[in-house]
Amino acid sequence: MLYVTGDIHADIRRLKGRAAKQLKKGDILLVCGDFGFLWDGSPKELRLLDWLGKRPYQILFVEGTHDNIDLLSGYPEETLYGGQVRRVSGNCCQLLRGECYEIEGKRVFALGGGESTDMDIRVEGETWWSRELPSAEELAHARETLASLNQQVDYIITHSVAPTVNKFLDREQMQINLLLAHPSAVITPEKYVFAQLDSPSAGSEGKWVYFEESYDDVFLLSKRKDAV
Repeated sequence: MLYVTGDIHADIRRLKGRAAKQLKKGDILLVCGDFGFLWDGSPKELRLLDWLGKRPYQILFVEGTHDNIDLLSGYPEETLYGGQVRRVSGNCCQLLRGECYEIEGKRVFALGGGESTDMDIRVEGETWWSRELPSAEELAHARETLASLNQQVDYIITHSVAPTVNKFLDREQMQINLLLAHPSAVITPEKYVFAQLDSPSAGSEGKWVYFEESYDDVFLLSKRKDAV
């Protein structure tokens, strides 16, 4: 079974709570950026990564604007589900920009990264990384991947919202949103999954979308229900 969340920000309670305890062997948890468990490389962080890697389910994440790009780049790449990943720890892997994966019979296209709104108060190389935005080479690779699939995928996993969704949210168009214009314009995915949304919209197929008050969990529901 595929599950989706985002904006964990290294809060281990999110993965020890009631909802996470329902995940079992064979399940896959997709994280739409700001995973947060790769930040300073401290002993505490390494212990948490070891714990995450030992979960019976698999954690697959794209990076957001609060993930240490330099640390992530240091992990070796390997092939998983037909695409390239970085295995961070055991069952915990990073999905790479512009890659597509065959997971449970679905094509999952990944394009991590984002554009920080607070970069002016963060320190480059310590709390902010200029490579948070996809490079020209990464975008070219993404276009090549999509072309090889005739622009047909089932799910798009990103951290930022594409322009065609942003217009329904009345949000400012930022650079990363414009970079995502190509895939959102030419692909008709079954679902476009991202970490930040707040009300029923075309992007959520008219379903109610809840943000968990503190940590921005996303829930897509056919009918309005109490938040988890």
